[in-house]
Amino acid sequence: MIAVGAECYSHGTLPSVGMGRSWNVQELEAAIHGEVSALVFDERGKADIQELLAGVVETDFEQEQLGEALDSSHDIENWQVGEAIAESYLTVHRDCVFPWPDGRDKRKGGSSLPGADLVGLQKDESGDRFVFGEVKTSGQAKYPPATVHGRTGLKQQLEDLRDNVTIRDDLFKYLGYRAKDASWQDRFKMASKRYFKNKSDIQLFGVLVRDVEPNVEDVRVRVEKLGVDCPAGTQIELLALYLPVGAIDNLAALTLATRAGS
Repeated sequence: MIAVGAECYSHGTLPSVGMGRSWNVQELEAAIHGEVSALVFDERGKADIQELLAGVVETDFEQEQLGEALDSSHDIENWQVGEAIAESYLTVHRDCVFPWPDGRDKRKGGSSLPGADLVGLQKDESGDRFVFGEVKTSGQAKYPPATVHGRTGLKQQLEDLRDNVTIRDDLFKYLGYRAKDASWQDRFKMASKRYFKNKSDIQLFGVLVRDVEPNVEDVRVRVEKLGVDCPAGTQIELLALYLPVGAIDNLAALTLATRAGS
């Protein structure tokens, strides 16, 4: 269960807004035992592989080898759980769907991929549109944390997504290559039609997963500056999700414990 959380603050007006929400210990544990661990371990994708190989992998030995090949528990890091928390939250509370986890495109464990952390579709009052998100997980006792700044920081990533149509086109193709015959194919088609009418008609999310005391300074400056000269059609939300103090260092361990039935 993904709790909406207690509201800590809100800031700004469209096209650029910010919000802080907090979870208690019980809400965090419920999320990890549910949607979050399912995303981290890509249970849906692994089930598809097992279904595909039904009748091919038959012996106990073959089943054991398949299980080992699909096991990703040794790759789990705290920041990956943070991304899964953000994805789960946006899926449930912002009507988004992210149909192709980027972990499926990694050639080796621990490798990173270019582009947005989250690439998908969102339904609003006008139908489906593309949604792109960036996620930073940080327990740094600084507002905002250092992960907001720098060449690979949240600030630069969101500005690039807002202003660079080439980046957005690449993300469109990333989904498009995977859309044929998928259950979300029709939604992709509708979002594409909307995109080609106005390539700035998108939703952007910048999500901070934090385990410090809530503070509007995590989002205030970025909300204000991202709204300046924002292209018509683009909407931006900065969302800070505050976990219990000190929780980030234990996110991987808590998630791995779900595999052991804990």
